[in-house]
Amino acid sequence: MNCEKVTRIRSRNFLGSNPRMLDKEILESVKATLRQLSSVAPGRAIEVRVPPYAVIQCGEGPTHTRGTPPNVIEMDAETWLALVDGTQTWGDALVSGSVRASGARADLSPYLPLRTTL
Repeated sequence: MNCEKVTRIRSRNFLGSNPRMLDKEILESVKATLRQLSSVAPGRAIEVRVPPYAVIQCGEGPTHTRGTPPNVIEMDAETWLALVDGTQTWGDALVSGSVRASGARADLSPYLPLRTTL
């Protein structure tokens, strides 16, 4: 999935050109881009949550196996896809409260926007 396709899906589903969100497209976009993130940031130190669509672990560092991980990032699908295609920056998302991040390693700014394609 490339950034142009993500932008098209965002525009159609979140930005008003189609009032009915196409959950299947959003689900596929979120899962594909999170897979892409895990390939560019391998590891299990950070848990990235985009409810209700998907959760992954990525990033180098200490891993966790039980309970709540020490490094958690959570956001909605609209925010995630905006970060992926570069229409929103990591810093702006944090300041606005669109992204909730806790833990010393809870920072995806080195990987966003996602530049590679699947």
